[in-house]
Amino acid sequence: MQLRVPPPEPVAEGGRAERRRSARPSARERVTVPLSRALAPLTPYIRRLAPYARRLKPLYPRPNRTGWRRWIPSWRQWIGGILGAFSLLGALLVTAYALTDIPSNLNTYATQQDNVYFWSDGTPMARTGWVQRQAMPLKDIPEDVRWAVLAAENQNFYTDPGVSVKGLTRALYRTVGQGDTEGGSTITQQYVKNVYLTQNRTITRKFTEAMIALKLDNKMSKDQILEGYLNTSWFGRGTYGIQRAAQAYYGKDVSKLNASEAAMLASLLKGASLYDPTLGKANHQRAEERWTWILDRMVKIGKLSPRERATYKTFPEPLKSNPLYNTGEQSDYLVELASQYAKKAGHLTDKQFDLGGYQIYTTFDRKREKALTDAVTQARKKAGRENPKAAKNGHYGGASVATDGRILAVYGGPDHRKQGYNESNATTVPAGSAFQPFVYAAGLEHGAHLTRGGPATPVTPDSVYDGDDGVPVTTPEGPYWDRSGKKVAAHNEGRKSYGRITLRQALTQSVNTPFMQLGMDTGLERVRQTAEASGLLPSSMGPQVPALSLGSSTPSAIRMASGYATFAAGGTHTEPYSVRRITRNGAPVALTVPRAHRAIGAQVAKDVSAALVDSFRATHPQAAAAEPGAGGKAGTTEKDTASWYAGTADSVSTAVVVYRIDLAKSLEPLPLEGLAGTSSDSVPYDLWSAATGLD
Repeated sequence: MQLRVPPPEPVAEGGRAERRRSARPSARERVTVPLSRALAPLTPYIRRLAPYARRLKPLYPRPNRTGWRRWIPSWRQWIGGILGAFSLLGALLVTAYALTDIPSNLNTYATQQDNVYFWSDGTPMARTGWVQRQAMPLKDIPEDVRWAVLAAENQNFYTDPGVSVKGLTRALYRTVGQGDTEGGSTITQQYVKNVYLTQNRTITRKFTEAMIALKLDNKMSKDQILEGYLNTSWFGRGTYGIQRAAQAYYGKDVSKLNASEAAMLASLLKGASLYDPTLGKANHQRAEERWTWILDRMVKIGKLSPRERATYKTFPEPLKSNPLYNTGEQSDYLVELASQYAKKAGHLTDKQFDLGGYQIYTTFDRKREKALTDAVTQARKKAGRENPKAAKNGHYGGASVATDGRILAVYGGPDHRKQGYNESNATTVPAGSAFQPFVYAAGLEHGAHLTRGGPATPVTPDSVYDGDDGVPVTTPEGPYWDRSGKKVAAHNEGRKSYGRITLRQALTQSVNTPFMQLGMDTGLERVRQTAEASGLLPSSMGPQVPALSLGSSTPSAIRMASGYATFAAGGTHTEPYSVRRITRNGAPVALTVPRAHRAIGAQVAKDVSAALVDSFRATHPQAAAAEPGAGGKAGTTEKDTASWYAGTADSVSTAVVVYRIDLAKSLEPLPLEGLAGTSSDSVPYDLWSAATGLD
């Protein structure tokens, strides 16, 4: 008999360490043991619930049932399904709420506002911008206005969570059944739609709107939301926001609305095209019915007393059309000047300014602007009848500037929409003899330098110069020669000679030759400095040659008026400005205000002003009798390309220029060909006198 000996067990490779590792429980075992131990206390409960769980399990067809009942779930299964559906829906809503963020960027169009410009008397002048909107703080909106809107749109606004479950359900039903999402939005939801989302009618947009509304209601106060809603809602007539709506329909600020007018405006929120009463009889009937309903509802919710309600029996008829001012024709030139200055002085970027909301209070005087514009308009028509060939390319620029720098009126052109070229601010044609006062002021201020490097000889109004025509211009070294090798000589208008004449008389009679020589004696650099200090722009100054004293510089009408205002201000100059104050939605915007500085001595300014008064008296004695303090002089050019009149009356300096340029071909000035009249019947003077009220 053989004995079977079992083979020896194989020795594990790796020695003791390997044997220790193999003896350890697996990862699955390590997890299973503690998990089973943790669930051990729950085992009795799990066993008790197991039968119910098995019953809820949908077994189809159902056992122990016959016929159609085999396919109908039990009541337990119905309850389980409903609870599961609600649980899943709740989880989805919580997840969606957590994942939805309030957009950091507002809808730019929804928050964009217009900029409004005002005359110097505070009345509206013009409005610019893509939309008519001006945001108003809630504190400036009367409670009757607020509650008229809340009664019409969302009476439970202050207690609701920001969304309406009923409204969302109705929106879902209409989307599925009829293809739109109308109905039931709270004011918070409408505000979200206005400023964060689009107007697209989709269920996705409606759901996003609700989620943002819930978050916004937790983040912002109800008053903040209501303020935003009232300032972004559409009211028809091109207006957004309650302030512009009040102005468009009733011609007043929102702060002056009563409850009746507020109820009419609130009815427009349901659809301005259907409820603007001026658009037809059907609209009027709808508007009146809703107006009545809103007022009654205000009484019902305790926001309007029955006694006050009884006083509102007549429907508050709105204005037939929107009275808000649009730009057009001459006002565009004013807006152009004011907006450029506002951005510069208010340190505003183009982007900031274009977003709107600014109230720009200009320096423009409505009466002076009308007088100047009417006068030029009549002159244009007259020229078109009497001299159509010259009038075709005729241009008229004008400006009135106060001694403190305020631009009171300008004439920039016939219509900015057809000609954007602003003739009041153009530096195109020479000043001619209208430049003489600046040469005179430089001579009186600095004296004459008759020897090179020697002391200055004082110059006074009684200093005598040669007033003959064709007198050669001299320097301390002798005659002045031009580049062609010819002696430079000055000429008077009409080649007339006056003999020896004082500077004051020369300015009074507009004699050129003394001033051309005075400019050389004083120094052309000093003449330039005096003109620039008085208000003329460096970029408009002519070459530094003897012709500078004859008015080769090309100042604009605004700058010429500003320079003459320096003489009237006793020698102090204030840079011309067109905006005196800016606010944004009522809050002031800091402005860099121009300050007066000494340009020339007070006595020099007095002497120049006296000579201008003499000139005015000599050429227009009747007008001078009516305004003894008025002074001014005409300005002509050697080649008859421009005709000026500049002067001061009642502390306001006005400059008017008439010239000819074919803008379609060249910016080179053309001969006037009689367009500016004659020296005895000057068109620029007629316009000047009309602008100053002396005609």
